[in-house]
Amino acid sequence: MKVVGSPEELEPCRRAVAIGMFDGVHVGHRRVLEAAREAGLTSAVVTFDPHPRTALGNRVELLTTRERRLELLADVGLDEALVLEFDLEFAQTSPDEFAERYLRAIGAEIVAAGAGFRFGHRRAGDLALLESLGFDVRTVPVVEGVSSSAIRALVKAGEVDRAAALLGRPVEIEGVVGSGDARGGMLGFPTANLRVERDLLVPAYGIYAGAALGTRAAISIGVNPHYGGVEQRVEAFLLDYDGDLYGQRLIVELWRRLRDERSFESEAELVAQIARDVQDTRAAQRPFYAAKP
Repeated sequence: MKVVGSPEELEPCRRAVAIGMFDGVHVGHRRVLEAAREAGLTSAVVTFDPHPRTALGNRVELLTTRERRLELLADVGLDEALVLEFDLEFAQTSPDEFAERYLRAIGAEIVAAGAGFRFGHRRAGDLALLESLGFDVRTVPVVEGVSSSAIRALVKAGEVDRAAALLGRPVEIEGVVGSGDARGGMLGFPTANLRVERDLLVPAYGIYAGAALGTRAAISIGVNPHYGGVEQRVEAFLLDYDGDLYGQRLIVELWRRLRDERSFESEAELVAQIARDVQDTRAAQRPFYAAKP
């Protein structure tokens, strides 16, 4: 998928365009994206960075980084992505100006979006306006109960299995592997410590079964209370992996929350519990249809 930041970077042609933020690229989003992909023209997605609410001064805990969102959009099979920088100046763009400057300019003939999609200054534009401007509008019905907000609420509660049903894939957390206290290695369970972007949603604290790099992983999210920690940490023990991950970007799937994090009476008790967590991770089932590592 070709990714550009301005209409001028795209070759002139007839396009079917999907519009939206698409944070998480959940099952509802994919219906919109597939409507554009299946229209028979060059398929493109018009999306925004950062999240519009963030640009307007509100904190949004994102389900995906920009990089991961684009990877998931590419997985749908779209040809192109136009990522528009959303800042205070862009927020002043009128709906008609948006349609001309960013849709008409790239040759959009078909426009797909979810029912209720709004755009332009003060969200004054809607799909009826686009239709009145001559675009072939494909309104995609909202999937009942599926939204980025609903998924965020489930992830924050640690209900990653229920969130996966709305995403159509496992919940993920992503970061760059950095150095930690090396306690896991001393206990026999070396972990990769993820440095997570500030705006990315971190699931409820606890111990999870999941996977990374094609192998199962036991993941700890929290403050490491056994050692009196206060700083948030995301640590993954990759069960059957031997290699140096420092400095690498790592995407970790969270399949199931196993338990709360807690302190123990002794280090021996902690090690015994980690061994049980590893055993539970080996027995865990990946959500949905994909092959299990």
